[in-house]
Amino acid sequence: MNLIRMSKLLVIALIIMIPISAIHSQTTLTYPIVDTDQKIFYDTIIEISEPSVGETFYGQDAQYTGNVPSYQDNGDGTISDLVTGLMWSKSPDMDGDGDIDYDDKMSYSESLAAAESFNLAGYTDWRLPTIKEMYSLIIFSGKDPSGYNGTSTDDLVPFIDTNYFDFAYGDLNAGERIIDAQMASSNLYVGTTMGGDETMFGVNFADGRIKGYPTGPMPGQSEDKQYYVYYVRGNAEYGINDFHDNGDGSITDYATGLMWTQNDGGYGMSWPDALIYAKNAVIAGHNDWRLPNAKELQSILDYGRAPSVTASPAIDPIFNCTQITDEGGNINYPSYWSGTTHASFQENTPGGYAAYVCFGEALGWMEQPPMSGNYTLMDVHGAGAQRSDPKVGDPANWPYGNGPQGDVIRIFNYVRLVRDADSTLGYNELNMHENNLKIYPNPGIDIINIDLGNSHSGTLKIYSTCGQVLYVDKYESEGELQLDISSLPSGLFIITIETPNAKLAKRFIKN
Repeated sequence: MNLIRMSKLLVIALIIMIPISAIHSQTTLTYPIVDTDQKIFYDTIIEISEPSVGETFYGQDAQYTGNVPSYQDNGDGTISDLVTGLMWSKSPDMDGDGDIDYDDKMSYSESLAAAESFNLAGYTDWRLPTIKEMYSLIIFSGKDPSGYNGTSTDDLVPFIDTNYFDFAYGDLNAGERIIDAQMASSNLYVGTTMGGDETMFGVNFADGRIKGYPTGPMPGQSEDKQYYVYYVRGNAEYGINDFHDNGDGSITDYATGLMWTQNDGGYGMSWPDALIYAKNAVIAGHNDWRLPNAKELQSILDYGRAPSVTASPAIDPIFNCTQITDEGGNINYPSYWSGTTHASFQENTPGGYAAYVCFGEALGWMEQPPMSGNYTLMDVHGAGAQRSDPKVGDPANWPYGNGPQGDVIRIFNYVRLVRDADSTLGYNELNMHENNLKIYPNPGIDIINIDLGNSHSGTLKIYSTCGQVLYVDKYESEGELQLDISSLPSGLFIITIETPNAKLAKRFIKN
């Protein structure tokens, strides 16, 4: 790598390639959570104007903006996520015929096997994404079409950015429902669903949910259930937590830069009450706690745990999780509210539901046999599912749940709070521009431009997402520098510039 000031070559003071322990992952986030893109505010039924501090419904998802979704279309069938450092295949058109339909779908085993030989844009290291990688693409500016009986999808809004990703609803010509747009992930449920089915977690960008789906055939079918597929490459650390017990009732995840309450709220509450609970919470000396958005909440799931297998909730045991007695009288664990409204296309009640995440079993009442009136309570979608509940109401009005799998309706879900960890640098810019410092990394380009402003001396560093220092240069100059990064491998990196009075950090992707 070369550092150039205008046309004059500067002397490189020091270049090193050694791991450092002092930086830890406070300096770089290996698992940045992409914001949900929810910008509309809702009460328990309809859209409202933005609530002010102290007003009802203050503190919901749309009140907070995290790592804004940011993508780059590389023009070769791939999409780079500029937040996560992951690169994605742009389209689930696997047969290459220019449309997306049932013929493009694969079973779970086929999607795993096809990744081994998948070659796109010259890359051969593609993989079937984990459920956390897959969920990083979801956005909650979508509208749930559940209950829609039409055949046109023109006015429907999926839960993925179709400005970058090709997407299709279920193939009606093949006998599917519009919502049959489930995407495969590599995560198998450690338990089973539906009374014994091997189960894969998938993300449905049609209706905005994570559910467990069978790896084998659906009831009455001979063919294994079929799924759309996006493949992914890069940032192998994505989705791996790095928890630290702060010893004061809080847990910091250095991988995401988020701080969590170690204990949950201890009892179930409606969604409006959950917002109030978060607003009034003072825990571990902090009073800026909030309800996590759906993607933040999903980030702390441990998909290696399930009540039926580990006798524990689907979360790291560094957290405390209240036991509950479920609808079948069994010991189980709660679902937790997010601050994210699960918006519906229904014009009269677009904001009636909010997203929750199951840290216990995702129970449902299955009618067996169909139309018999005999209902059996079972784990239908797996601990680790993300579904939605009415924000207010009486659960007794849904004695056998809701939807085709009879999803249990609780309404009074539990709460675990989150805040931004104070010491996290992460992938966000530090807004310390006392010296008018500016960094202009150009995605996919080999030159980074740096405006030193009024600074006369400082230190440039480039980090990998694992916290490894790849480049250090101490400079004494002013004006503009250009850094040649052509010798870096492909991947996500972070460049920092530090002067006596300011510090700035920015992420960049090198293709």
